[in-house]
Amino acid sequence: MRETEDGFLIAEKDMELRGSGDILGVKQSGLAHFRLADLAHHSELLAAARDDSKLIISKDPKLETPRGQALRTLLYLFERDQAIKYFQGG
Repeated sequence: MRETEDGFLIAEKDMELRGSGDILGVKQSGLAHFRLADLAHHSELLAAARDDSKLIISKDPKLETPRGQALRTLLYLFERDQAIKYFQGG
């Protein structure tokens, strides 16, 4: 790593070595506890899921439509109940 000044390369290596942290919570470092995905290998898929979630929330902030209810279920499955409360709060 001493041979480069490329910040992106350094950040990728750092993520490989130390883990990605908790991208859905407040924890900033360490290994994320994903049940289905690995941030290092599934970053494009996770970005697509994030974008889709933002779209659902912008159109259905109370998560009442079928897609909103599916997102609500996923948040509960991934133990992100605090996210549901945040969305309900406005």
